Parts: sequence; structure tokens; C-alpha cells
Amino acid sequence: MVSEYERFVETNVSDVLGALGDPSRRAIVEVLVTGELSVGQLAERMPISRPAVSQHLKVLKQAGVVVDRAVGTQRVYAVDPAALALARAYLTDFWQQALESFGRAARERSAEEGQS
Repeated sequence: MVSEYERFVETNVSDVLGALGDPSRRAIVEVLVTGELSVGQLAERMPISRPAVSQHLKVLKQAGVVVDRAVGTQRVYAVDPAALALARAYLTDFWQQALESFGRAARERSAEEGQS
């Protein structure tokens, strides 16, 4: 049975990976890992329009990948390290399972070839 926490983590990982599935959103995150920026500052560094940057930030914020805060009349955005840590942990676990599965298959094949 899946616990409430496991369901929460699965949902969040799915949201984070889904949000990062778009190349423009990944590019925004890659820029934001260097520090906080406003929408205007981000738009200056991106090959997409300011409204498009805003839409991508909305998706990233809903997925929990970025957070924002008011600075005067602007909002500045930053990457939420917890979201990236969650995605990293998921991918590390996924990779570990894949390596273990590959190792088992290789050992089984080796054993089968040794019996021939």
C-alpha cells in the first residue's frame, strides 16, 4: 500500500519532471540556478518573449521548481533547491535500479553461457 507521503513525493516528482520536459523551461531553470532574476531580466537572456517567459515561470512555479518573492514592484524568481533535490533523488534511485537490473541480467546470461 502506498503511503500518503509516497503519493505526495510521486506527484511532486512527476510535476517537476513534467515541468522540466520543455526545453524553454529547462533553459529558464539553467539561468536561474545562477541567482534570482525578474521576468524582465530573464526575458533579456532568453530567445523567447517576455509573455512566454511569464507563462513558463507559471508552470515552473505550479510544479514547485521555482519560487518567487516581491522586491519593490517586481517579482524575482529563484530555483527551489528542494524540488531539484527531489528530482535528483528520484533519478539516482531510478539509475540504481536500472544498474542492478542490468547486473542481474548479465550474471544470469553469464551463468547460462557457462552451462552450455
